[in-house]
Amino acid sequence: MSKTPVTVLGLGSMGSALAGAFLDAGHPTTVWNRTASKADPLVARGANRAATAGDAVRASPVTIACLTTYEDTRAALEQASLTGRALVTLNSGSPAGARRMAGWARERGARYLDGAIKNVPSAVGAPDTLRVLGGDTVHLGEDTDLAALYEMAVGGTLLPALVGFFQGAAALRSRGLEAGTLLPYATKWFELIISLLPMYAKEIDSGDYSDPAASVGIFHAGAAADLELAEEGVDVGWQRPMHDLVRRAAEAGHGDRGIAVLTELLSVGAAGSSTTTTRP
Repeated sequence: MSKTPVTVLGLGSMGSALAGAFLDAGHPTTVWNRTASKADPLVARGANRAATAGDAVRASPVTIACLTTYEDTRAALEQASLTGRALVTLNSGSPAGARRMAGWARERGARYLDGAIKNVPSAVGAPDTLRVLGGDTVHLGEDTDLAALYEMAVGGTLLPALVGFFQGAAALRSRGLEAGTLLPYATKWFELIISLLPMYAKEIDSGDYSDPAASVGIFHAGAAADLELAEEGVDVGWQRPMHDLVRRAAEAGHGDRGIAVLTELLSVGAAGSSTTTTRP
């Protein structure tokens, strides 16, 4: 049975991995990138090189755009005819950006699907057209912006977690110790955090923070020690906004409630002020 032809726009590390996965699965694959030479390895594997993004879109009923932002995608496709084509975007961006992109694509006659990839290029590829991208492909719902919403909801944990690890590595380096010696303990710490997430999700969904495993007060009391790490030659200034959030929670009377109550302070009401829950 013949496979659906697919076009991939954008051949960075992720876009190249996507195109390679389609090729391996037997889909006729057309590729385009602003720097044409990036297509060379894929062309050597059997991909068709398009001279322009418009040519690439015309070559296939399905186009996967893996460019950096929604703005980059619109710029690349400005002169392309999208009528009757399916356009899938796998770039970074906000839910509002996804909604704007959907409107733009539909005005041009495209069927539109917004997506997000939360993995590394080496994880792409596994046994239908989109399932080629990986075995954990999920349809989140009919709202156009859900992929971007979940991507940002999950992605918000990435940089703080990484900077926390980098801070620890800087502290060890100040004593002549290697960052590698931190790995066994950092790994166990992340495993502990993972184990706590279901409990915190239950607290947030119920609005009941009255039986804390760790209270706001504990985190508030520990803030000074966190900042004292600066005496080891480490810049800990990035932590101050987080400690300010904990301080505001304590001052709002949440000191003996679970730390997940911070979710309530992070929920901004229509008037522009943070809300606090009235539930127990």
